[in-house]
Amino acid sequence: MRIRRVRRAAIVATVFAACLLSCSTDADDAPQGAGTRDASRSASAPAPADTGKQEPPATPAPAASPGPELVRDAFAGLQATLNDTCTPGAGDCAYFLGRVHEELTGLDAAMKADPEGPGHFREPLTWIGELRTALGDDTSTQNLEAHRTELLGVRDRINSWMQGHPDDYR
Repeated sequence: MRIRRVRRAAIVATVFAACLLSCSTDADDAPQGAGTRDASRSASAPAPADTGKQEPPATPAPAASPGPELVRDAFAGLQATLNDTCTPGAGDCAYFLGRVHEELTGLDAAMKADPEGPGHFREPLTWIGELRTALGDDTSTQNLEAHRTELLGVRDRINSWMQGHPDDYR
């Protein structure tokens, strides 16, 4: 639960920072005289006449379909666990195995939402499905440690599969 909160906070902070970065401009970045010219043009332009008609509400833009970046980003999260391992019963194992499980779950969702369809990722989705069956609904540390070999095996098999399909994540 704590991992999810930390992850959500990191995502929110990243989105917030990206928004600030994209919205901020430096006066030195603007072309010479652009601000003055636009300001004088808008000051002299007449205000639009009020016709008494109400404008229809703006139609919301359709939701963007998920692109390959979803799979790429999810795979990058899974790859970040490749050089890590843990010893069952050790304090770091709960976090590590929970993270691998969470990354596999995210990759599963991204592959299913990919525009090419889940059939394109048949093998990895099958491996994740078999792992999900083995784990059942129990994602406790004890159960993840009991299935450590399967969990890391699926991670490694998916990594190998994706290395053979670079167009799916680059």
